[in-house]
Order: sequence, then C-alpha cells, then structure tokens
Amino acid sequence: MLMKCKVKIVATAMAVGLGSMVFQSAHAVDTIKIDGSSTVYPATEAVAEEFQTAKRGKVNVTVGISGTGGGFKKFCRGQTDIADASRPILAKEMDECEKNNITYIELPVAYDALTVVIHPKNTWAETMTVAELKKIWEPNAQEKIKNWKQVNSSWPDTPIKLFGAGSD
Repeated sequence: MLMKCKVKIVATAMAVGLGSMVFQSAHAVDTIKIDGSSTVYPATEAVAEEFQTAKRGKVNVTVGISGTGGGFKKFCRGQTDIADASRPILAKEMDECEKNNITYIELPVAYDALTVVIHPKNTWAETMTVAELKKIWEPNAQEKIKNWKQVNSSWPDTPIKLFGAGSD
C-alpha cells in the first residue's frame, strides 16, 4: 500500500537552481496528483509511468501542466500531492501553503538551462549581453520592443521575431 506523505513534494528545475519535490503525509492513496512546470513535465511523466508499472495498477498517477505558478497554486490549496517547478517556491506561495497547513520539502531533481543562439548569417551581432536579452524578453518589452535598433543602437532597424517557450 502506498503511503501519502503529509509533507508535500515540490519538484523544481531551474537554470541556476534546483529541482525539488514536496510531500504530504500518512494515509494510503489510490491516486497521486502532480501538476506544474512544463519544463519538469517530461521527467515527471516518465517517472510516473515507471511507478505505475511497478505498482501494477494499484496507484494512479496524474501529471498536469499548469506552469510553475499554477502548480504552486494547486499545491498550496491541497489539490495536488507534488508540485513541479522551474524555480524555487516564492515567499507568497510559502505563506499560502502555511495558511492551508501544507508543509513541504524541496528535493533537487534537475538543472535546466537556456541557450541563446545567434544565426551564423547574422552579420551585425556577434554577441548579446544579458542586459540586451533582458531588454528583449522582459515582460515590460512585450509589444514595445519591436526592432533590433531599440535593443542596441548599432543594430539595424529591422523587426525582431521572437521564438520561445509557451506561456505554461
């Protein structure tokens, strides 16, 4: 029989941080509910499948993708048993968990990273600084930074086409 931990699990993978998990405690369960980061999802889904196979159908594991923030919301409301996250839990999320008597531990799972690629045919930008990348990608840039010259005055006045992960 599977024991449901009364300490929840937060699974976290982050560029400069840890992957973690959080548990809740001590009665048998038929279903383990996991939700959160799309970054952590593939690893969680694989582990869930292996776990269900090992338990020969005695335990069902559901894995959702509502994003790190959405996963923490569900987790801190007691709606899930494990929260996948691509960043550490925030103070306001800790407060929400505490308010709902959810105790947890973070367990490192993995590191992930972002890779920035400049096309080899690009003749005007050999490098990009973190500040330039922030100027392009920060939330305040949305619908405001539309061409390369806005990022660096020596770059051409041509449109930026951004490609990145989805909203979850």
